[in-house]
Amino acid sequence: MFTVENLSKIYTSQHGTVRALDNISLTVERGSFVAVTGGSGSGKTTLLLTLGGLIRPTVGTVAFSGKTVYTMSEPELAEYRNRKVGFVLQTFNLIPYLTAIENVMLPMIFNNDRNGTTQSLAEELLEKVGLTDRTEHLPRELSVGQQQRVAIARALANSPDVILADEPTGNLDPSLSLEVLRILKELNEKEGRTVIMVTHSPEAARFGNRQLRLKDGRIEDRLD
Repeated sequence: MFTVENLSKIYTSQHGTVRALDNISLTVERGSFVAVTGGSGSGKTTLLLTLGGLIRPTVGTVAFSGKTVYTMSEPELAEYRNRKVGFVLQTFNLIPYLTAIENVMLPMIFNNDRNGTTQSLAEELLEKVGLTDRTEHLPRELSVGQQQRVAIARALANSPDVILADEPTGNLDPSLSLEVLRILKELNEKEGRTVIMVTHSPEAARFGNRQLRLKDGRIEDRLD
């Protein structure tokens, strides 16, 4: 699914340069669950967002299903982010004045091929994450675990090929973390969705069938 070659990302400021990614090469097979671990500042999130088309690398290439991401036109790149990739973030990023179902429907409104099924699809996705009885609740009326489940449902709205999850359990207690991880694992095993998850938690990383550890922007260890 992903082929990454000689990927580096360098940030420059008045204080000097920071090499967030340092000559990384890797492949991610379709249907895998990859857990990316490493300490703070190791490059985990930069790698994830680069795969997702949100951070342009300084050098190197990212190819998705054989197509090089950063040679795409801006409309093609927007289509890639909207259709091919679903993002699940630690901060949830739900719109506070929209209900759960409206938050899930939001990514769908930019597509014109739903033929009036947007609401029914959102209902199905909320049912999939166990929130059938919370469709009309605002984010502030939901627990943090429920908010993260809404975020997962939203990430699935346009049926992406891959889910990119950045510390999806970072704000959750252990029991809620396990709940979210089980949902991601089920999406991977039962629906065949590729999952790439950044985490600082060794317990969460064990849900992956492949683990990468980053240090100082480089792959320090691989466990397949």
